[in-house]
Amino acid sequence: QVQLVESGGGLVQAGGSLRLSCAASGRTFSDYCVAWFRQAPGKEREFVAATSRSGQTTYYADSMKGRFTISRDNTRNTVYLQMNSLKPEDTAVYYCAATNPPIWLGDLAKSASGYDYWGQGTQVTVSS
Repeated sequence: QVQLVESGGGLVQAGGSLRLSCAASGRTFSDYCVAWFRQAPGKEREFVAATSRSGQTTYYADSMKGRFTISRDNTRNTVYLQMNSLKPEDTAVYYCAATNPPIWLGDLAKSASGYDYWGQGTQVTVSS
């Protein structure tokens, strides 16, 4: 089992940047694929970005491509989400999630149901 703790959220003006961190403890972190999801009030949880165990393979939601970057440092047991050019519609609670599946790619990597462990979330608010 792995425990996940997100940090780095806050209030930022439109056009600004934030870097979220997801710190893991428990099992060997490099065994896990990790993703970020977000959920805005009254909306369903949506996929943001995901990274493979090594970090060599990444996926992004179309609306985040070019603005968000996911990365990981397995020596620090941490995954990051660098968010640039933030928009008010990026306002949401951001969650990191982890999974250790036999197969991880494409739509499977982007589905919340494919992740077994979740953090408590961190609030990101973008003001206009």
